[in-house]
Amino acid sequence: MESNGYQDLIPAEGLSGKQLRHLVWRSLLLQASFNYERMQAAGWLYSILPGLRHIHKNKKDLSTSMKEHMEFFNTHPFLVTFIMGVILAMEQNKEDRNTIRGIKIAMMGPLGGIGDALFYLTLLPITAGIGASLAIEGNIFGPIVFLVLFNIIHFGVRFGLMGYGYRMGVKAVAKLKEGTKLISRAASIVGLTVVGGLIATYVAFNISYVWHSGDAELAIQSDVLDQIMPGLLPLSYTLLIYWMLKKGRSPITMIVITVIVGLVGSFFNIL
Repeated sequence: MESNGYQDLIPAEGLSGKQLRHLVWRSLLLQASFNYERMQAAGWLYSILPGLRHIHKNKKDLSTSMKEHMEFFNTHPFLVTFIMGVILAMEQNKEDRNTIRGIKIAMMGPLGGIGDALFYLTLLPITAGIGASLAIEGNIFGPIVFLVLFNIIHFGVRFGLMGYGYRMGVKAVAKLKEGTKLISRAASIVGLTVVGGLIATYVAFNISYVWHSGDAELAIQSDVLDQIMPGLLPLSYTLLIYWMLKKGRSPITMIVITVIVGLVGSFFNIL
């Protein structure tokens, strides 16, 4: 009798380190078949398929597992290996299929949020800022430094989480829940701090106009705006661009507007 959705209830032989590393490389294609019906489902199944074939020697069990893993799936592509490790450990132990589905769904959202905070709001601005600062100084290795630094951490996380998730199995889920909010909040704070520093450092927006009245002179930038708050114009312009993007304006439009503002300001000797 099928008590948990399997015909073969005997736990499978464990996956080797080489097999797990192979699955990590396959996870790079997670979004290769991204679509609005099932999101990353096809890429998810492609990523874990060799592991499922190793675990399920019974063709009916393999078919059932593949069909269920083609259901809607969407998470952060850099952290997906953690879910892969946990799910493969559960498949190997022939856990109840509804439990496997529930655990997979429960991990998708939190890891998506954590991944955005860790990578797109923290790691990317920091490494890109380092690379950009070198490139601005004329160092041709700026882009290379950015790519190397970013991907050392990126791939380290991918491979590390695969092994960790597989070893811990469902136990890792409890540990994940404990630190989810703290990690996400801390990463967001660090990321926003870095973005603020980048705005003050690299967004050049200064008014060169000097107001004259008789013998008196008033430099709008240094005598007025900088006295209110240094970097006020770069911050204001960045927030304006962000607001317009949130309103649905395209990035190309924002770039064109920025170029026009710079040209007009330079022509009239204002900026």
